[in-house]
Amino acid sequence: MNQIIETILQRKSVRHYGAGEIPKEDLETIMRAGMAAPSGMNKQPWAFVAVRDRQQLDMLGDALPYAKMLLQATAAVIVCGDLRTLSNEEAKLWVQDTSAATENILLAAEALGYGAVWTAVYPEADRMKPVVEILGLPERVIPLNAIAVGQPLEDRDRPKNKWKPEKIHYDRW
Repeated sequence: MNQIIETILQRKSVRHYGAGEIPKEDLETIMRAGMAAPSGMNKQPWAFVAVRDRQQLDMLGDALPYAKMLLQATAAVIVCGDLRTLSNEEAKLWVQDTSAATENILLAAEALGYGAVWTAVYPEADRMKPVVEILGLPERVIPLNAIAVGQPLEDRDRPKNKWKPEKIHYDRW
């Protein structure tokens, strides 16, 4: 099978991590993959905050109700929409663009042998506020999600077969 298709089909949401740092170079490769995503009008409204500091990871894990795995992960990528230079017309695509970047980040982490999981921040104000405060995000930089990244605990999290042919329609509904 093609290696890219294999990576896509093997991608899983990893919530259990072991020890092991994520080298800065690997985090940069993961974020480079994020920046290779398609973007409406090529505006590329994404910005990433790579977090490796244990105290920062713990604060985020404590603040985010569905991101407790950050307490185990050795890194995180916070995917943000940077709306500071976009018009209102351009800004309306930021969620789609940053979501595409997020999927590339998840696939790159999988391809490099790391575990990762997307945890939602936007549009919940009670999740966005602590992320903005902990990371010092400027005004008009909106956190979309927090992606925990780490060495997966062997065999804890497995890919799911999500293929459902009944969801496919050819030529018309």
